[in-house]
Amino acid sequence: QVHVVESGGGLVQPGGSLRLSCAASGRTTANYVMAWFRQAPGMERRFVSSVSWSTGTTNYAEFVKGRFTISRDSAKNLVFLQMNSLKPEDTAVYYCAVRRAYLSTYEYWGQGTQVTVSS
Repeated sequence: QVHVVESGGGLVQPGGSLRLSCAASGRTTANYVMAWFRQAPGMERRFVSSVSWSTGTTNYAEFVKGRFTISRDSAKNLVFLQMNSLKPEDTAVYYCAVRRAYLSTYEYWGQGTQVTVSS
């Protein structure tokens, strides 16, 4: 079992920045992928970004490329999502998720952290 906890959400003005953090604990191994998803009100949950723990390979959704950066602290089992140039349409609950690298479905999810971009 893996326990996932997000933090760092809040209210920010358009054009501002936030950094989200995700801590994974429990039966984690080196061969897993951590990702960020988001869900806006009335919308489906969407993939935002992921990072492979073993290779460091990152992936981004088109709508965040150039604005968001995912990174990891391997020693502390932490992953971060640096969000710059935030737009009102980035408003959503952001979720951290973990899966084993050989699986396509994310197995473990955090409870989410609210990000609101508004003036």
